[in-house]
Amino acid sequence: MEYFKSGLKSVLGGPQPGAQPTGAETIEKLVDRVTSSTLLEDRRDACRALKSLSKKYRLEVGTQGMDALKQTLEVDRANCEIIGYCLDTLCNITSSDTFEEEQDLLNINIGEQFTEIFIKNTDNVSLVLSFLEEYDFRVRWPAVKLLTSLLKNKPKDIQDIVLVSPMGVSKLMDILADSREVIRNHVLLLLIQLTKGNANIQKIVAFENAFDRLFEVIREEGWLDGGIVVEDCLLLMLNLLKNNTSNINFFKEGSYIQKLTPMFVIPDNIEELGWSPQKVSNIHCVLQLVRTLVSPNNPVQITSVCQKNLRNANLLEALCNILMANGVPADILTETINTVGEVIRGNLNNQEYFCTVMAPSNPPRPAIVVLLMSMVNEKQPFSLRCAVLYCFQSFLFKNEIGQQQVVQTLLPSTNNNTALTTGQLLCGGLFSSDSLSNWFSAVALSHTLIENPAQKEQLLRVLLATNLGSQPVSLLHQCATFMQQTNKLQSKIGLLMLLATWMSHCTQAVAIFLNVPGAMAFLTAQTSATEYDNNEELLQGLCAFLMGICVVFNDNTVANYSKENLSQLIEKRVGLEMYISKLSEISRHEVYGRASKQPQTKAKYPNDLILEFEYCKLFKALESVIVKTLGAQKQLSNDMTELSLSEQENGLLLQYKDVIRDQDRRLQDLNKDLMRITQERDNLQVQNEDLRQSNLQLQDENTLLKAQLSAGTVNSETLPNTELPDPDLLLKLKQLEKEVSEKDSELEQLHKDQDDLLELLTDQDVKLTTFKNRLRDLGENIEDEDSDNNSIDETDVK
Repeated sequence: MEYFKSGLKSVLGGPQPGAQPTGAETIEKLVDRVTSSTLLEDRRDACRALKSLSKKYRLEVGTQGMDALKQTLEVDRANCEIIGYCLDTLCNITSSDTFEEEQDLLNINIGEQFTEIFIKNTDNVSLVLSFLEEYDFRVRWPAVKLLTSLLKNKPKDIQDIVLVSPMGVSKLMDILADSREVIRNHVLLLLIQLTKGNANIQKIVAFENAFDRLFEVIREEGWLDGGIVVEDCLLLMLNLLKNNTSNINFFKEGSYIQKLTPMFVIPDNIEELGWSPQKVSNIHCVLQLVRTLVSPNNPVQITSVCQKNLRNANLLEALCNILMANGVPADILTETINTVGEVIRGNLNNQEYFCTVMAPSNPPRPAIVVLLMSMVNEKQPFSLRCAVLYCFQSFLFKNEIGQQQVVQTLLPSTNNNTALTTGQLLCGGLFSSDSLSNWFSAVALSHTLIENPAQKEQLLRVLLATNLGSQPVSLLHQCATFMQQTNKLQSKIGLLMLLATWMSHCTQAVAIFLNVPGAMAFLTAQTSATEYDNNEELLQGLCAFLMGICVVFNDNTVANYSKENLSQLIEKRVGLEMYISKLSEISRHEVYGRASKQPQTKAKYPNDLILEFEYCKLFKALESVIVKTLGAQKQLSNDMTELSLSEQENGLLLQYKDVIRDQDRRLQDLNKDLMRITQERDNLQVQNEDLRQSNLQLQDENTLLKAQLSAGTVNSETLPNTELPDPDLLLKLKQLEKEVSEKDSELEQLHKDQDDLLELLTDQDVKLTTFKNRLRDLGENIEDEDSDNNSIDETDVK
């Protein structure tokens, strides 16, 4: 400490007797020495002292010394020592950490504020990038750290600056070849942050031979047995490939898929050696890398070629070996199952290979059977069971042969083979006491029927013996019966999804379902229920959807349940408007939004498993068909009613239709005005929010200056050129607020006009009823029941 004090004395000179200089005064003298000294040694010593003080007095050093430090970087760039001091000082100033001396300024992110000031001149960042070319450790190391600090505080801004900086990315890539591991490893972290969410930077990094360099580092570190550096390399590869089809193309065409093979070599005695935490992390990353190459979200052609290359590189075989190996941690096994699923999804050759994989059990069993045993076993981890379902779905995706093989195991056979089959496992899970097994099995079985009408008819042949001595019933009959009997919501939803998939586009299945005792009564009761529990409303929507399928795919062969009869049942017992509302509840539900995004069902907890991807696709395709069919049936009924009226009654009816149409047009015009004014109000609110944020930013800068003034660290002469809140800006904000208020008033008036119009419609309905009563008085036979069924309301006219 005394040595440090003596150094300061040599730079600043001794203080006056009895006077102790403040930190701000000390820094002011040091900054003056940096800018005015002619001797390089004096400037170097002053920069070294500023570096030492930049943590304790960050606010003062940043406020007074940033310009001096930037000037020194330009003037003295030939001296590595002084440049290193300046870069280290800037690292401390822009650090996102909160130093101990700043605990009373927790509401201000000082590092971010100084970062914003530093990068306002983009040449400053380019200047730091230029120091990466200097091999001297004292310069290159702090330059990398400073860029990392800037990137952490302002990622988007730094990405944009680096992107337009000449050879900016190339300079960073060159450091990957630095023999000093601390620099190389740190630049890996820097590149991981730099490539996040920026496709252009990702492409440049990839074409700067990033994959070759990263594979070389991984090889040097010992592949998957390496340390955290291997994980960092894999994370950078993931950034380069995820959602970037250009880089995926470059990766597959550059034969990099084959270079993944050594990472999947698992020794035979792995159970004895064990899995270190780092090795588990590394293999997680490489499995994610493979999944990125074959993701269902990629273009089909790219995914197909990658799947083929993975098979040719024996990577699918290696993945299956991990799948069947002993002692594999549960999380690795789960991710491997997901990866295998996406490698085989939609690829017939890979699906056929997977079908031949046998588990090393006694007796040997197909891998598919072993996986399904885990799926219907409630003792297995939840994430593992979800992964097995996804893998099984992927095996059946666009695989008619695989679908046929599964259904065939459910049909009567002359083969005396007593081995457990996929069909037996699915049927057992479908009717077990575990609701999760019910849901998994129902979804898995439904995937044997997707886009395969022949298997829907074949599955109708499956018979089940329910009780000893009783006649066997069809599988569909038992599903419909179990759906009525179970009191578990998840089980009901799984069965409703299976039945909807099975009965859509299959009139035979609809006919069998309509003959199941109580089936339609159950659907009608559920659809017309008025419970308001969130998931109960979804259940009602699923029942409404299945009712609609019974209407659309009805061949009129079941007595009392023809297409017309079911339509009238829906209208009388539920009401067409209520039915459509219940039907649309499915797509409005949050679980529909999650399930419809991707084929893999993702859930943290068992109760989160409600809907699945293929069912959402089916609903989206058939919802409008059901509504149109029911609408056509109702229009036909209305046309028949109009034909039975007299000429006078028809004239009266047409008169009221014209009135309602006119009112409907007025209502539509009001709605258009409402939408326009709402949009204008929203735009004004956005402008208001932008101005408010600008004001807050200026207030933050003002707070920063006040904090300096309260600490006695600056005077009016050393204040930076920081703008305070602009009165004109505040005035503009109050204009905008007044305009928003006016729009709100106009919006309220529109709502009032709409209410008046609705009252008018009610009056018209009363008049219509009066005229009907007059028609009855004149001797016309208009029954109350017919009147209720054939009444014309606003919806009919629309």
